[in-house]
Amino acid sequence: MLKAVILIGGPQKGTRFRPLSFEVPKPLFPVAGVPMIQHHIEACAQVPGMQEILLIGFYQPDEPLTQFLEAAQQEFHLPVRYLQEFVPLGTGGGLYHFRDQILAGGPEAFFVLNADVCSDFPLSAMLEAHRHQRHPFLLLGTTANRTQSLNYGCIVENPQTHEVLHYVEKPSTFISDIINCGIYLFSPEALKPLRDVFQRNQQDGQLEDSPGLWPGAGTIRLEQDVFSALAGQGQIYVHLTDGIWSQIKSAGSALYASRLYLSRYQNTHPERLAKHTPGGPRIRGNVYIHPTAKVAPSAVLGPNVSIGKGVTVGEGVRLRESIVLHGATLQEHTCVLHSIVGWGSTVGRWARVEGTPNDPNPNDPRARMDSESLFKDGKLLPAITILGCRVRIPAEVLILNSIVLPHKELSRSFTNQIIL
Repeated sequence: MLKAVILIGGPQKGTRFRPLSFEVPKPLFPVAGVPMIQHHIEACAQVPGMQEILLIGFYQPDEPLTQFLEAAQQEFHLPVRYLQEFVPLGTGGGLYHFRDQILAGGPEAFFVLNADVCSDFPLSAMLEAHRHQRHPFLLLGTTANRTQSLNYGCIVENPQTHEVLHYVEKPSTFISDIINCGIYLFSPEALKPLRDVFQRNQQDGQLEDSPGLWPGAGTIRLEQDVFSALAGQGQIYVHLTDGIWSQIKSAGSALYASRLYLSRYQNTHPERLAKHTPGGPRIRGNVYIHPTAKVAPSAVLGPNVSIGKGVTVGEGVRLRESIVLHGATLQEHTCVLHSIVGWGSTVGRWARVEGTPNDPNPNDPRARMDSESLFKDGKLLPAITILGCRVRIPAEVLILNSIVLPHKELSRSFTNQIIL
C-alpha cells in the first residue's frame, strides 16, 4: 500500500506568480489546460497500490479548491483530501504535523511532491529503486549546468551506490551539477528525523522564550534541517532522471511548463490535443482547446497554445506560445505572442499583445529555466506579457513586455511597464 503527499504551500508563497495568483490558488492555475497539481495527481493515480492522495498547505479550503478535490476523487476513483496547516510549517513541518494521517493504514512508503514542479514524474521507477534497496529517503535528481545549479538544492552522490554524500540548498559556489527535483519517496521511518528536528526546535525555543510549546517548533525545512544534516549517513539516496523537469515559480515558467506538458500529451493524452479539421482553425504544433471555447475558422493557433473554458477567438487571430484563460475574448485579427491573457479579459481588434520568452538555452541540454527577477538595475526586464483578470485592451494598440494588473481598462499602447 502506498500514499502520496502533495505540498501546495499557501497564499503568501507564489508571490512571483502575481497577478495570476490573485484569482486562483497557484496550485490550481491551468497549465496545458488542466490545474497544475492535476498532473501530479494523474501520475500518482497510475502507480499500482496507491491508496490515498493528501494535499498539505495553508490555503483556506475555499470553493475552487473544494470543487477541484471533488472532481479529482470522481475522476481518479481515489480519496483525495486536503489537510490545512494551522500556520505555515515549511516543507517538512506539515509532514510531521499530519504524520498520523499519512501513516494511517500502514503504507509501505509515501511519495512527497512539491506542487510547483513540472515533470514526467517517474514514480514507478523510483518505487522500483526503493524496493530494490530500501532506505528512509529517496530523492529524485536531475542535472543542471554549473551556473544554474546554484539556484537549486545540490546533491553530491556516490556514483556506484547513489548514496547522497553531501547536500547543500542553493550553494554560493559550485558543488555539483545534480540538483534536487522536489519529488521524493519516503519510508515511514523517515518521520523519525523530522521528530528529532521538532524536539530540537522546541528545546531551542524554550531556552529563548517562556516555558510552553514554542510556536515556531513545528516549522521544519526538509532541505536544510533534514537532507543537509543526514547526508553521508547512509539514509538518503538519489534516483537520477533524464526526463522533463522544470520549476514553476513565475508566469514565464508556467508558459514553459505548458509547452513541456503539451508535447508530452502526444504520448499520454493525445485526445487533449487539437486536430486540424476541415472548416476549423489552423493548428500548428501542440495546442489545447477547451471544448466550450469558440474559435473562428480563420484563426491560426500554435505552437504551445492553451485555450481555456468559454474563450472566444475571433476571425484572423494569431496565437502562439500563449495561455488564454477562462472567459477571455480575442477580437478579430489580434496577435498574441508569448503572453498570458487573464480570466475574462478582452483584447480589441488588430491589437498586438507580445512578450519576450525567457526559455532555457536550447543548445545546452542541461539548461534550466532561470528563476528570473522582474527588475535589474531599477529597470523592468523584458519578459512575457501578463494581463490580469478582466483587463480591457483597446483596438489597434501594442502591449509589449508588460504586466497589467486586474480590472484595468487601457486606452493606449504600453511597452516595458507594470500597469498598476
